Amino acid sequence: MANWQYFKFFPSRCLPMLKPIAVLLSCQLVGEAISRGLNLPLPGPVLGLALLFLLLLWRGERETSVLAASERGAIGGIADRILAILGLLFVPAGVGMIDHLGILSTNAPGFVSVLVASVFLTLLVTVLVFLGVERLTGKSGESQ
Repeated sequence: MANWQYFKFFPSRCLPMLKPIAVLLSCQLVGEAISRGLNLPLPGPVLGLALLFLLLLWRGERETSVLAASERGAIGGIADRILAILGLLFVPAGVGMIDHLGILSTNAPGFVSVLVASVFLTLLVTVLVFLGVERLTGKSGESQ
């Protein structure tokens, strides 16, 4: 166990968050290194997410581990905190869109048509997947 006396400048409520954040960032770093090192067409964070998934399958059942996958576990707690502020991650994308508003306005019909088509395609695929799962499980949507 690390000697936490060297981290007196951190508020005590931040200390339990350091290990799970380090695990998440390490998985992303390893995924990025693999992606760039092997020149794969897959983004590094996607490989990092797959690595995190494998780590959770391997070590996630232990309740005392940093990788405890339960809601009360360290990774589950930090995931809830990250999801709570997820909206802030869209601010840079929104600022970038406003910065390039001229390009967006000249290509507006194309953007709108792609947006509408992707919404309908998403709905269609969702319905098809639902029907396929319903057929596989043999259960209808009616509850008794």
